[in-house]
Amino acid sequence: MSGPRGLVADGEAEQHGAMAFDVDRLLRLWTELPADDAVAAAAFRELYTDPVTVNGAPVALTGLVVRARALQAALDRVEREVVDVVEGGGGKVAVAFRLRGRHTGTLSTSAGPVPATGEVVELRVIDVLTLTDGRISEIWMVADELGALVGTGAVRVVPVVAGGG
Repeated sequence: MSGPRGLVADGEAEQHGAMAFDVDRLLRLWTELPADDAVAAAAFRELYTDPVTVNGAPVALTGLVVRARALQAALDRVEREVVDVVEGGGGKVAVAFRLRGRHTGTLSTSAGPVPATGEVVELRVIDVLTLTDGRISEIWMVADELGALVGTGAVRVVPVVAGGG
């Protein structure tokens, strides 16, 4: 199934039709994580294998809970937008989505932690998921962190001057 979707604030439902994998449930888990760690881990266990391979490295479900809590601490009033979902053969599902929220806490990025800016940040993400027995066993994830951080003013891109030294 594919096609653009609108922004959905936390707690609102969004339908994606007859899919073998519930993308809405997945994104809600990351943005509406239960407060109790044991309950949160159980919720992740329903969707992910333990461990799950993330960009080539095994990650325990407890690690996913830590990552989700860090995301929730970094962004306030999160909205999510599913841009496209493509189901492929071999248990593969590709999900392109946006997460948007006010940057109110330290955001972990591949460039290191970025202190809160108070600005609205929009992360554009593509996840390629491998499903095993209906649960995510592997994720290859790419996020446009640089674009998001430039948009908040947390990072400044300096133009290169041709012939400069």
